[in-house]
Order: sequence, then C-alpha cells, then structure tokens
Amino acid sequence: MPRAIASEFQKVFTTRMWWLLAILLAVYVAFLAGGLGAFLGWAIENPEAAAAAGGNTTLPPGLDLAPLLYSFASSIGYVFPVLLGALAVTGEFRHRTLTATFLAEPHRSTVLSAKFLSQLVVGAGLGVVAFAVSVGSGAAALAGFGLETNLDTSDTWALVGRGILAMALWGAIGVGLGVLVVNQVAAIVIVIAFTQFLEPILRFVASINDITASIGQFLPGSASDALVGASFYNIASLGASEALEWWQGGLVLLGIAVLATLIGGATTWRRDVS
Repeated sequence: MPRAIASEFQKVFTTRMWWLLAILLAVYVAFLAGGLGAFLGWAIENPEAAAAAGGNTTLPPGLDLAPLLYSFASSIGYVFPVLLGALAVTGEFRHRTLTATFLAEPHRSTVLSAKFLSQLVVGAGLGVVAFAVSVGSGAAALAGFGLETNLDTSDTWALVGRGILAMALWGAIGVGLGVLVVNQVAAIVIVIAFTQFLEPILRFVASINDITASIGQFLPGSASDALVGASFYNIASLGASEALEWWQGGLVLLGIAVLATLIGGATTWRRDVS
C-alpha cells in the first residue's frame, strides 16, 4: 500500500495538470472573494451611490461578511479537486496505462484504495491553496473599507480547517466518479454540468418549502456547505432553509465518496483492460 500510494502521488505531480488546476483555482477564488468583498465594502460605505447604480446591498440582519467571502474557496472551488480526482482514474483508461499499473500492483483494490487516499491528500492541498487565496483577498478587501476581517477569531480558522477537509473529501468523490464513469470526456462534462448548473437549480427548488428543504440538505453541495459552516449560497437564497450539522455534512460527503468508489470498484474496475 505505501508503494501504491507513492506511485499515485508520482502520477499526479509529474504532470502539469495539478499545478494548472491549482493556478486556475487560485485566480478564480481570488477574483470572486476579492471582487465581491470590494464591491460589498464599497456599497456599504457608499449606499446612496450603490442605490443610484441600481445595486441591491440589503443584507440579512447579522450577516458576517468575512466567513461568506472566505467560504468561496470551497463553495465555488470544490469543482477543482473533483476534476483532479476523476482525472486520476479516467486518465489511466484514456492513456491505456492501467494495464501497466495492474501489472505493477495486481491487487486492484489496493490500486483503487491508493487513488482514494492520495486524492484525499491532494484535495486537501488544493484546499490550502484555495483558502489561502480566499482569506487573503477577502480580508484585504474588507480591511480596505474598514470592515471586520475576523482573522483574530478561532471560528474563522475552524471554518478554514473544515473547508480544507471538505476539499479533501471532494477529491475522494472525484475518484468515485472516475471509477463509475471511466470515459474522461464524459466525467468532465458530468462534473461541470452537475456542479455549475444542475445542483444550484436543485438547491433553489429544494429551498421552496420545508419538505423539499429537508431533502435538499443531503445534496453534496449542501452537505459541503454545512461542513464548512458558511456559503454564498445562503445569501443568494439558493441553499436549503435547513442545514445539517458540520459533522453530519462531513459524513454525507464521506459516504458519497466511499459508496461511489465501492460501486465502481465492484463493476467497471473489475473489467478486463487492454
């Protein structure tokens, strides 16, 4: 197992994909967290100008902007560890390297477990990058307008820690998806379509009433936001009115990752390869 895990890390870090995705993640999160923070800071400091420009800056009472901005790292950035986790599996099928992998390690369950565990670590690494950028850009924007950054509170750093855990679990979910859908193009399309379009729509529909909200809280994005403890979906009215406890959200994500990986391991992973 240690050799198999080391091999999986080598497969990731000897390609360009991981650092390209890390750069895209950093730029994406910095643009959203820093940009929204700057806009909200300006709008709060200049309410008349914001109103004249047609902006609606009415925020829910007691809303703390700092965790909202910092959570962009996970609520938006989670697509990147999912993609990298899926590519770690589908790339073997696309480039026909799976045969050599199985020759080096005949126990397929060992190979799959190594991919699962290694992508947990890689996902956590992407989480560190994402939260470093979101906290840095978000705090800079808030401080620039004299707003509270909450960097001196333990709640903020607990949020960051839970967010990194969420990103790690998303990496494992990517492995499960890759085992279920071995076609690389199909896996990428599914990730983008579900995370960027389908799930936001489902979360919006689920927020309509309490009955659907109790179901919507088990969607993977909702569970991830519950684990982290903050999300821009809450202010955008796309989240369910009910939310799981943070540890429940973590268990839901872990359950999805394990279940998808086990089903894929019992089906497509056991097929003959050439």
